Amino acid sequence: MLKSKQPRKQRKFAFNAPLHIRRKFLSAHLSDELITKYKKRSFPIAKGDTVKVIRGDFKGHVGKVAEVDLKRSMVKVEGVLITKADGKRVMRPLHPSNLIITKLNLTDPVRRKKLERGLSEEVRKEIEKEGEEQLKEVEEVKEEVKEDEQTS
Repeated sequence: MLKSKQPRKQRKFAFNAPLHIRRKFLSAHLSDELITKYKKRSFPIAKGDTVKVIRGDFKGHVGKVAEVDLKRSMVKVEGVLITKADGKRVMRPLHPSNLIITKLNLTDPVRRKKLERGLSEEVRKEIEKEGEEQLKEVEEVKEEVKEDEQTS
């Protein structure tokens, strides 16, 4: 990607990078169990991942990723709220380097394929199985929401 060692040029590259490259900047370390399971140290954060905050005011908080902002290189986690001056409660943006991924969202087949690269067949089958279970959970939640809308 970038060959220069000058911090000025490094920063310029990061700020002017296209979105498909910025996606890689939004990577976070995996938890110890996931490192041993997937044989990867870090992976790009996606909406639906469960993360743990390891730095800052919300250190120790565990929640799901609600939003990933590629433009600002920030992630918003459910339950990490701040109160604004006008009294509104909003999610505080966090940098991915301050997070550890504890559970991956495997509902996206493209993401599963990237995770499976270089792994044994039994681990691949386990990833597929886990992804299917997560898809079923998502469908169940959608059905519950539809039922709630119909009753009200």
